[in-house]
Amino acid sequence: MNTQAFCQSCGMPINDPKLLGTESDGSASEAFCTYCYQQGQYTQELSMEEMIEVCVPHMVKTGMDEAAARQLMASTLPKLTRWK
Repeated sequence: MNTQAFCQSCGMPINDPKLLGTESDGSASEAFCTYCYQQGQYTQELSMEEMIEVCVPHMVKTGMDEAAARQLMASTLPKLTRWK
């Protein structure tokens, strides 16, 4: 597994195979994390703005400033597969 992989829905770094989501056949998704994608489907139908609201509190818990987290998400999400 590429240690530089990022979820193509939320942008979370995927540095452990246990964090990979699953395809409909049960195989590991190479594009999405387990929090965003299971059994070949997104776990939640969200707008990009709603995804930012979900992710920012988790980023703040890791020590990131809230404004910086929002800015990072707003600049990163539009580049990810789910949001293109």
